[in-house]
Amino acid sequence: MTLQVQDLVIQFDGTRVVDGVSFTIEDGQRFGLIGESGSGKSLTALAILGLLPEGATATGSIRWNGAELIGMPDRELAKLRGDDIGMVFQEPRTALNPIRTVGRQIAESIRIHERVGRHQARDRAIAEAERVRLPEPGAIVDRYPHQLSGGQRQRVAIAMALACRPKLLITDEPTTALDVTIQAEVLKLLLSLVSEHGMSLVFITHDLAVLSQVATHAVVLEHGRMVEQGEVAKLLSAPESPVTQALLRDATATLWRPGHVHDADEGGAP
Repeated sequence: MTLQVQDLVIQFDGTRVVDGVSFTIEDGQRFGLIGESGSGKSLTALAILGLLPEGATATGSIRWNGAELIGMPDRELAKLRGDDIGMVFQEPRTALNPIRTVGRQIAESIRIHERVGRHQARDRAIAEAERVRLPEPGAIVDRYPHQLSGGQRQRVAIAMALACRPKLLITDEPTTALDVTIQAEVLKLLLSLVSEHGMSLVFITHDLAVLSQVATHAVVLEHGRMVEQGEVAKLLSAPESPVTQALLRDATATLWRPGHVHDADEGGAP
């Protein structure tokens, strides 16, 4: 499966907030969208899924395995979400439903896309919780989000996104709210799962240090425009745009090892 984004423009009331973004993601590729807050990276991801906020419009082209997603009826897009394309949203505390157990939330997409019964869905939810290395998965699925730690909530969000084995996983700042140790564990888990199932990955971040642990290629955005793109190793060793140079200066020293991008078969993040 290939994702092709061509000349994507997103507007609010005639104002362009994403302007002419283009990139291609091949099967199994680990790709990054990086930029500061307001650069348009999250809106780009939401446009792929047809989940733009009310009042926003998208033009250009987004093709998934040759099918045009812009303008696709929501019923057809809904079939792709979770099944072909999964997403881990930025803050699991707000992305998870506080009044539903995490097991029900993991099982929801399984029940929608695979039409399994409640008991079978619960068994699958336990298996998914174990797969993302949540402790005591048989018990944790009966807990509510507020009863879990930040790292555990993030693992639940990953389990939800991967429950139906999508071909493409989009992750929006999945480690921002976590401390460095938990951040590294989540990055390692993501790389392991992506590698295990041969998925493509879109990793959204403002942190070049984190990106260096995950992606091989990336697009750098500023104010909705592409300012640089290429191999992450090159962005680290020879950044051309002032934006990328600033991101490099801000890179987190504890996670970034100069000139090295971790491969999944090397074990991912430390």
